[in-house]
Amino acid sequence: MTAVQPRRPTRGALCAVLALLGLLAGLTGCGGAAPKAARPAADTAVQQLLDRQAAAVRRHDQQAYLAGIDPRATRFLAAQRKTIGNLAQVPLADWTYRLVRTGAFPLPPEAAADGTRRTAAEVQLSYRLRGYDAEPVVSTSYLTLTERAGRWYVAADDDGASAGRRSAVQLWDQGKVTAVRGAHSLVLGLGDSKRLRGYAADADAAVPQVQHAWGAAGWPGAVVIEAPSTLDQLGALLAADPADYKGIAAVTTGELGGSAHAPADRVIVNPAAFGELSAFGRQVVLTHETTHVATRLATTEHTPLWLSEGFADWVAYRDSGRTAPEVAPELAHDVTAGHLPAALPTAADFRPTAPALAQAYEGGWLASRMVADQWSPATLTALYRAAGTGTPLDTVLRTTLHLSLADFTARWRQYVQQELG
Repeated sequence: MTAVQPRRPTRGALCAVLALLGLLAGLTGCGGAAPKAARPAADTAVQQLLDRQAAAVRRHDQQAYLAGIDPRATRFLAAQRKTIGNLAQVPLADWTYRLVRTGAFPLPPEAAADGTRRTAAEVQLSYRLRGYDAEPVVSTSYLTLTERAGRWYVAADDDGASAGRRSAVQLWDQGKVTAVRGAHSLVLGLGDSKRLRGYAADADAAVPQVQHAWGAAGWPGAVVIEAPSTLDQLGALLAADPADYKGIAAVTTGELGGSAHAPADRVIVNPAAFGELSAFGRQVVLTHETTHVATRLATTEHTPLWLSEGFADWVAYRDSGRTAPEVAPELAHDVTAGHLPAALPTAADFRPTAPALAQAYEGGWLASRMVADQWSPATLTALYRAAGTGTPLDTVLRTTLHLSLADFTARWRQYVQQELG
């Protein structure tokens, strides 16, 4: 993600989006596998309902979709009428639901004994955007379903919240989505279409810069941006406290681990913080976030944040012509005051609420810039790729730069002093 500091956008972090996979292990005997247990009839009927709902969404068929909503759940029905309408411009290549389990959360007491059956279901949504997603994006919902006279309906998606089973919030749950297509981008946003076109233009300019630095192979060369209208909506999309993201201009979500089959990344923009930036700052932010999209396959839990964030900033500022003190004003202030950092930034230094967040990003940027300047941009890219393999960082640095981690840190401190002192 990218935080707003004076004249400086910073952070871009990847947040894991993990699919829940249910594996059935059967005992074998007499040379054959044991048969799978039959699905209960009610679960089969619920899955059939979910299949009909998914088909209706794919067709953008409001009438068919609403036929699967409990007509007695008037508030939920009204909300779902808006949601299916909000999806009208979203270019869906696929949309499916899978029943993970029933009995997923305790249901509130029955309002009346009228013969209605109910079940609490955990449901997995998988969807792909046409022309952008090679693999589906996956999220989880917790639904209350009702059955009357042999027919099942969806009745609510928030009854599990009190038990900590909260349904994932999507952009189309928050308002009517406008789709803006750029040469290298798709913006799905709420509100002013002019603002959305600006995001697309910035993303279109970012992609060639990233391809120049990282290469074109291994990523789609396109960016999908989600643009809510408010900070609260951003927090809901991230299932996070909005206050933690008040100064964050953009966040990249995706799945770490280097899997080619991971869901596509999304860059989520905070319009208020993004709007405070200059044209240059906005371009830096989206180039930074696009770098995270491009490097996702090479980024794992082993990649130090000072490198993943520093590399993204290095790409964003590479051809800006800005001096080190202009790009790193907070760290420059510390250095001129005699406070040279003792070590490379740690993961804790990159928390959104960390007191020296700007200095962490600036320090990571200078580490990447040092490698590119004193070795080469190709060496920096090689270092990034090697750091995500799980090989100890000290070994990676010795192999790539012929320096130990201690020697690299000392050389970085000297570089920081030289550039900012």
